[in-house]
Formats: sequence, C-alpha cells, structure tokens
Amino acid sequence: MITETSPVILLAGPTASGKTALAVRLAKALNGEIINADSMQIYADLEILSARPGKAEQGGIAHHLFGTVDAAERASTGWWAAAAMEQIDAIRGRGRRPIIVGGTGLYFNALVKGLAAMPEISDRTRQSADDIEAQGAEALREQAMAFDPEATGRIKPADLQRLRRVVEIGLETGQPISAFQARTTPLLPECGWTGLVIELERQWLYQRIEARFDTMMDQGALDEVRTLAERGLDRTLPAMKALGVPPLMAFLAGTMDRETAIVQAKQDTRRYAKRQMTWFRNQMPGWKRLAGSPAPISDEDVISLLRTTGITNRPAEREAEE
Repeated sequence: MITETSPVILLAGPTASGKTALAVRLAKALNGEIINADSMQIYADLEILSARPGKAEQGGIAHHLFGTVDAAERASTGWWAAAAMEQIDAIRGRGRRPIIVGGTGLYFNALVKGLAAMPEISDRTRQSADDIEAQGAEALREQAMAFDPEATGRIKPADLQRLRRVVEIGLETGQPISAFQARTTPLLPECGWTGLVIELERQWLYQRIEARFDTMMDQGALDEVRTLAERGLDRTLPAMKALGVPPLMAFLAGTMDRETAIVQAKQDTRRYAKRQMTWFRNQMPGWKRLAGSPAPISDEDVISLLRTTGITNRPAEREAEE
C-alpha cells in the first residue's frame, strides 16, 4: 500500500537514454504513475521532436504533464514544480507511487533543493540577453560574472542556460541571482524521495541519438516543425528553441539544405546530452547510478534495482516476479 510517506521515485537521464521504458517498468513493479520532468515534452506542439511517449510506449501506465502546454506559452520551472506537486498528491491519494522521469535538471532541483521565488523576466530583458548571448559564450559569462561572481563561479563555462539565467535576473532586477537562491526550501523532504540517474557509455548514447533523429524524420518531424513555423511565434519561446526545431526551420526557410539541417540537429542533441550528463554528475552526486549500455530495463534488472536501492512495494514486487 502506497502511503504519504512512500518515497517519490525520481528518475533522471540524458536524452535517448531509455528513461521512458525504465520508468514504465518501475511503474508496473511499484503500482506507480509517471510525471513528466522534461521541459520540452510539456509542449503539445512537439510530440515527435521531444520524443513524447505514445500510447504503446506508455504501456498502460498513467502519464501526467505530457503535451499539456501550448507552444505560445512559457512553462517556467516554478509552474512545473507546482503542477508536479499537485500530481504527486493526487497520485498518492489514489494509493499509487509517483515516478518522476525526465532530463531537465532544474526541475529535479526544484523538488529536492528548493525553488527561489524568481521575478518574471520581461520581453525587453530577454531581448537584451539574446543580444549578449549572440556575442558568444565568453561574452555571456563575462556579463554573468559582473552581475554575480559567486553564482557564476559555480557554473561550467559551457552551461549557457544557467549563465543566461544569471544574466536575465541581473538585467531585470539589478540583484545577483544568489540573493534569490538563498531563500529556498525543498518541496520534497529529504526522506521523501529516492533519486536514480541513468549513466550510459557516451558513444553508445550518441549512436542512439542519431538513429532516433532519423526515425523522427521518418515519423514526420519536418511536418511538425512546418506547422509550428506557420504559427509565426516569437523565436525566443522555449518550444521554438527545442532540439531540432531551429535547423529544420532554417531548411524550410531555404537558408540551410536538408542534410546540413539534419547533421546540425544531431550535433545539437549530442551536445545537449553531454551537458545533461555533466549536470547530473555535478548536481546529483549522491543519486544511485544505473550504468550500462543499454539502460537496464529487463524484468530481472528492475527487480534487482528495487532490491539494491531499497525501493520496496512488496505486493507489486511479487507480481513482477510472477
């Protein structure tokens, strides 16, 4: 029986690492339901390019916060955290286990480290940040250092997303982001969650990324981007910057040939996966590592995983063994 004290399962991993399949296996073994923690799978317009799990992949398990936000909106980390906590309470209320799966490190941090009440970023500030970022990574880091040397010193030079956030907060408020981050409280208590990270051999992951993008193209990724482009949305919106969207839009606009666009999309995805792995290594050092190639998704592996991590739900575990 799942109770309010049963730990939430947090399953993180880089893109294309097999998170969906493993999450479904865990949900079946633990009488669970799945909550999305991928910042692009939230958007309704990106079913193919975000690799949102289809009905067959969901394996009969209830999935939440997938494809619920329109591309014209900005789904902030704060919005996601509030929505995820609502789902956690609802799932527990049904006597089931919440399993949160995704690759967006900021989402997981919001749950286990806390989320500062950050100010809204205006369009004017976003444009200013765009102008700075367009000058290159070094210019972005220099500006971040000027606003908040303490926070910037903890950020890897290649982590442009976090550097940009420091700059945006500085431009908007004139205050360092660390001043806001100091006022945080974890949303989940320390004993209320168990963290797992899929950590795979890099070359195998890169091969999987490239093969998956080819499959996405076969499934209609270009038509998906064409439909998005026809809406004429602000190019700074998160959905408009999703992996694969910018190069495919460039191809549709006639400024890039098809093969170059595909190569660029694959390269962008590999680089993103590398950043994700760096984030998980630095930000989640105490989480249980699931190493290997491919991800452990056999029934035997799942049962072994449950035992070695101390995650138990005895009736469900017996069912899985049978």
